[in-house]
Amino acid sequence: MTLHIALVGAESTGKSQLGVDLLDHLRSQTRLRCALVGEFLREWCEREGRTPRPDEQRSIAEEQWRRAEAAAADHDLVLHDTTPLMTAVYSEQLFGDTSLHPFALRIQARMDATLLMALDLPWVGDGLRDGPHAQQPTDRLLRRALRDAGLGYSLVSGAGPERLRQALNALGPLLRPHLGREDGLFGRLLQRGEQLGGDWRCERCDDPACEHAARLLERQPRA
Repeated sequence: MTLHIALVGAESTGKSQLGVDLLDHLRSQTRLRCALVGEFLREWCEREGRTPRPDEQRSIAEEQWRRAEAAAADHDLVLHDTTPLMTAVYSEQLFGDTSLHPFALRIQARMDATLLMALDLPWVGDGLRDGPHAQQPTDRLLRRALRDAGLGYSLVSGAGPERLRQALNALGPLLRPHLGREDGLFGRLLQRGEQLGGDWRCERCDDPACEHAARLLERQPRA
C-alpha cells in the first residue's frame, strides 16, 4: 500500500523545497519508490496569470488529488506538495467559501502523515503570492481545519538541513517498518527520531504565534 505524506502550510513556508529535499533523501537512502506531486494551484495560476474564481476552485482541488492517485499507482510513497486542503483553505480565506472542506478533509484523512510548515522562514515574493500579511490568516485557518477534523500533524521548523532533519524525525515512526539495515544514514536518523514519538500538536494549535515559542527538539536533551 502506498504511503501518503502531506506538506501543508501558508505561502512561502518552504513546502516545495522541503518536498524536493525529502524526495532526494528518500531516493538516495531507502529502497522506496518515491514520487513528488507538485502544487497544481500554482501551475494553474502561472498558466492563467490570475487567481482562480470561486467556481474554479473545486476542479483545481480535484485535479490535485487525481495527480496524486496517478502517482500512487506505481510508487511506494507519494509526497504531496500540497493537498486539496490548501485549496479549500485559500477558498475560505479569499471568498468565505467553505464548500470544499468536506471533500478536502476526506482526502486529508487518507494521509499517513501531515507535515505543517512553521512561519519562521523569510518571505520570498514571486509575483503570485499575496504577501506576508496573508501567512498568519492562512496558517490559522489550516490549523483550525485540521484540529476540528481531529487530524494530527507534525510542525516542521528551521531552515535548510534543520527543516529536513525535523521532517525526517517526524516521519520516523511511519517509515521505520519499511526500512532495512542497508538503508544506511536514513535508518540511523530514524532511530534518533524515535525520541520524538508520533504527531505533535500544540495545545494552542489554532494560534500561529505559538510556533515561535515551541520547537519539537527543545523537548529533547542535547547530546
